[in-house]
Amino acid sequence: MEINWKLWQYISVDNWIDIGIAIGILLLFHILRKAFTKYVFYFIRRLFNRDKTDLIRQILDAYEKPIRWLFVIIGLYIAVDFFPYLSNESDWFKNLILASLIILIAWGLYNLSSTSSLLFMKLNDGVGLEVDQILIPFFSKALRIIIVAITVSLVLSQFGFDVNGFVAGLGLGGLAFALAAQEVIKNFFGGIVIITEKPFTLGDWIKTSTVEGTVEDINFRSTIVRTFAQALVTVPNSTLSNEAITNWSKMGKRQITFNLGVEYSTPKEKLETVVERINDMLVNHDGVHKETIFVKFDKYNDSSLDIFLYFFTITTEWEKFLNVKQDVNFRIMEILDEEGVSIAFPSRTIYMDNGNATITNEKEE
Repeated sequence: MEINWKLWQYISVDNWIDIGIAIGILLLFHILRKAFTKYVFYFIRRLFNRDKTDLIRQILDAYEKPIRWLFVIIGLYIAVDFFPYLSNESDWFKNLILASLIILIAWGLYNLSSTSSLLFMKLNDGVGLEVDQILIPFFSKALRIIIVAITVSLVLSQFGFDVNGFVAGLGLGGLAFALAAQEVIKNFFGGIVIITEKPFTLGDWIKTSTVEGTVEDINFRSTIVRTFAQALVTVPNSTLSNEAITNWSKMGKRQITFNLGVEYSTPKEKLETVVERINDMLVNHDGVHKETIFVKFDKYNDSSLDIFLYFFTITTEWEKFLNVKQDVNFRIMEILDEEGVSIAFPSRTIYMDNGNATITNEKEE
């Protein structure tokens, strides 16, 4: 305690006043920071919300927290000018302030890059450049990595570090790193292949040998697919790029094909009429694609005369497809009922000869 007392007694009254002013300045800027966030920044956001300027509003949102810390940096810079034992003219302090400003600017750009989809939409509307939805998150992540790399480089350079030498030093272990990161590199280039060839985009329903579901995201390493059981499956890009990918969302039409079996007792004239009426019904159906429609008496089955139906629906959506299929089935039932033709079912005929039973005309389905 005696040593501390001796130290305190060397602090003059003027120094105590300067220290108090410095602390007061810090407190003042802390209050201004809260007031700006609560009133001024809120008013500016409301102003741009009214004008519906989405891009400016997102820029404001991205720089909200960096601006809060800007008040702290400004307050610190002014307070140090009054603090008796520090100088805001010293090189290390100037470098610290400049590095802090660089970090704040990069912080805002980093936040803004997460909403780069809006920037791409503006670019698409203004320039007419089509940007596939799958590219947006990929470019967003790439932009964030670039921002972080440039920021670290500028901050290190600000404090006198030789960034070029640092990068050259990393090159000494480049071979070992490349060997250790072979899978990462494969997945990265697999993602490049997926993005350039564009076998699917976000929201598409795809099927491969390893997964089936809806594409939710793609990044440098993997593609994330949500299955119909609502599970998330992460597939490495190197695996996905080497598999056959069926994109069900790209179907232009959806196939329906089946055999309709009618009883053997159906007269030839009735069978011809049923085939003709079903064909006309499909041709005139609003949900059936007109390009390919086949309704033919196909074969003599074990216990039925089979009519082959082959056609496509216009819609590819699962629920609408099922609705069209159901409506077609109901209309076929009406045609069969009106013509008095019955649908066949698996049957067995038993012949009795001197007490011995013989089973013929058997069909298993």
